Amino acid sequence: MKYKSIALPRLNNLQPTIESTALKLMEETGELAQAIGKYRGMSGEDKVYEEAEVMEKISAELLDVAQTAVSLMFVLEEEHKMDIGEALEKHVQKLIDKGYLSYPRKTE
Repeated sequence: MKYKSIALPRLNNLQPTIESTALKLMEETGELAQAIGKYRGMSGEDKVYEEAEVMEKISAELLDVAQTAVSLMFVLEEEHKMDIGEALEKHVQKLIDKGYLSYPRKTE
């Protein structure tokens, strides 16, 4: 099974709550969608962007989404005593149960 791991910092100049961080997550997700649509020519604009510029913008917005999601994880851990590691294990098991992940069968 392949993993894409990133480590993002806990932001220390904010006072995030579940609500404020969820709203920020929606905002950042909207910016990601806008980047995908606009920069891939789906907005009806005549401007054409270079592929490298498109991918750079999309990846930057995706990382903004990831940072905000990580910030919400910190809020859940620190303010609400959630165990994100345990939640991650349950999440992976859910993916397996739904058939999104499969393991290669061992051959003898």
